[in-house]
Amino acid sequence: MRVGSFVLAAQFPGQGQGEALHRAVRSAEAAEEAGLDSVWLAEHHFVPYGTCPSAITLAALLLGRTRRLRVGTAVSVLPTVHPVALGEQAALLHIASGGRFSLGVGRGGPWVDLEVFGSGLEAYESGFPESLDLLVRWLREPSVAAAGERFAFREVPVVPRPSESLSEEPGPEVVVACTSPASVRLAAERGLPMLLGMHVGDEEKAEMVSLWRTHARAAGRSPEEVLDAAHVSAGVCQIADRRTDAVETLVKAMPGWLRQGLEAHVTVDGRHRSMRDPVAYTELLCGLHPVGTPRLCADRLAATSERTGISRFALLVEGSGDLAATEENVRRLGAEVLPHLG
Repeated sequence: MRVGSFVLAAQFPGQGQGEALHRAVRSAEAAEEAGLDSVWLAEHHFVPYGTCPSAITLAALLLGRTRRLRVGTAVSVLPTVHPVALGEQAALLHIASGGRFSLGVGRGGPWVDLEVFGSGLEAYESGFPESLDLLVRWLREPSVAAAGERFAFREVPVVPRPSESLSEEPGPEVVVACTSPASVRLAAERGLPMLLGMHVGDEEKAEMVSLWRTHARAAGRSPEEVLDAAHVSAGVCQIADRRTDAVETLVKAMPGWLRQGLEAHVTVDGRHRSMRDPVAYTELLCGLHPVGTPRLCADRLAATSERTGISRFALLVEGSGDLAATEENVRRLGAEVLPHLG
């Protein structure tokens, strides 16, 4: 089992954007110090829900500041960027870091980002498969040409080639954020592991893993490839000597951040969207994920792994909104939870 942190660079009420980013960087550095396996970086545009607009840029910084930690994006929003440009950056980080970079990608949402970056609503609604396929080809082949609906260009060499890395991996792994049966099938047919969100519980995640395996087998993926797929489960982790204290910390801090962050999202076409109740959502997360004593947190992670078959975790550790408390939370995760997981 591999446990990492999930960093949103969340801007809590009363905080500046620089403060949120500083906490994000420091919590990632603390993750390496605490012995965690990885750190996964979220990407958002124009909202205080997350103040990191380029997960791959922040990944570059953290790869330079760490020596052992795997750093991944969770996720780079593919409809708002050219897949070749993203592929070039991913290849660069893969080679320069000695294979410590993971590229997580997703569709994002129908937000105003699509207008600002000029990609349009079609890139979100129907263009994701074409972008994903072009990105994967760029990371796997020596030269690439395109003749699709959105991207068309003559054959060009891939520079730098990910396979030139001195690491054992031929290229950076690509992980796909999956929230629906359609996205599960998309990832499975390509043999790409999934990143599953923190809003769903073990039963639904187990169903998605089972569906992924069914589609992967139908697509001709080998039994070894199907069983060894390293899916990632996102969640929340808050550690305290008593579960009630851990829950209280999150219920006091997270709803204010969620409310101002989620309300700031603007749809590109004016479509109606409903927002979760911030308090109820926080309480849901506390019930689904490792929130409580170190022993309880370890048991919850082990149970999720057993029920779902997922072996990698990306845990939100900044739910208190406080830098010192976040660092302490990471330290306890490494020192008091990981030893119970073997």
